[in-house]
Amino acid sequence: MSQASETMIIGTIGAPYGVKGWVKINSYTDEKTGIFSYVPWIIGSGQQHQVVQWRTHNKALVAQLSGIDSRDDAERIKNLAISIESTQLPELGDDEFYWRDLMGMQVVTNAGYSLGLVKEIFATGANDVMLIKANTNDAFGQKERMLPILFDQVILQIDKASATITVEWDPAF
Repeated sequence: MSQASETMIIGTIGAPYGVKGWVKINSYTDEKTGIFSYVPWIIGSGQQHQVVQWRTHNKALVAQLSGIDSRDDAERIKNLAISIESTQLPELGDDEFYWRDLMGMQVVTNAGYSLGLVKEIFATGANDVMLIKANTNDAFGQKERMLPILFDQVILQIDKASATITVEWDPAF
């Protein structure tokens, strides 16, 4: 019995670039050019493509993908997600994690109060932020909270085994 493989979005296809099928690339990897370390790419709903060539153009990334040979081809994949198999990601150490590992984890204060579940994580200029969806019966009337991901200040512990994040946070805030 084969298990369905999990995919992860690492960027999106941007506008066509030129007439030979090149496209602009919007990278979600920490280092923008890191997106090219992962091949093949799964574009949209499952078509696999190899990166034939890529380069920087001004501050943008552009690439030529296998099977995309004209501006019309490039236009058809514009705005589609670039995904990879999660097995392509490097293994992490015990104290490291991917954002996707935190999704759905229970967030609890160091005093034992449950703030809710991690609904979303996003980057800001200063630091990453977790959006916590509060339990429906939150005593403080909170529906959602945004907590900065600051280790040893807000985030005290991430326990992957119990899917719990312990934080130092006032539930009334």
